[in-house]
Amino acid sequence: MAEQTPAGPKPSASRRAVLAAGAGAVGALAGCEVYGDESAAPPPAQPAGGSGESGGGTVVATTDQVAVGGGLLVGEHGIVITQPTEGEFRAFSATCTHQGCTITEISDGTINCNCHGSRFSIEDGSVVQAAAGLSPDQQDPLPEAGITVDGDQIQLP
Repeated sequence: MAEQTPAGPKPSASRRAVLAAGAGAVGALAGCEVYGDESAAPPPAQPAGGSGESGGGTVVATTDQVAVGGGLLVGEHGIVITQPTEGEFRAFSATCTHQGCTITEISDGTINCNCHGSRFSIEDGSVVQAAAGLSPDQQDPLPEAGITVDGDQIQLP
């Protein structure tokens, strides 16, 4: 005799599951943001293979996307790329050293975390303004991330 299953409406996704899925989609859309130059170009196109690799590393941006005195948040790779002076590119972790929040913006020569007010130098990642209640010597600088510049492409090794 075949086993029967009860008929009726199928269970729907919980409200929490739907909200979590929506938050994930929003996070994916916010992967790469430009700060300091409103006319910056969109992220570089990926090759047909989709690897984003050129030379020896993964291309994450082009030099024209990073404004002099500003920066580019590359959320998908967890880094911030800055150009403190013309032609000098630096990269740092996009994770604030205070409590692990993600960096939210780059403006006025600083890399900013809006969770608790931390601000870091675009030149060397040092603490310019520590999180609320701390002094700069009580907070670690942003760790530097290794990048290479090959022509107009900025790559992760």
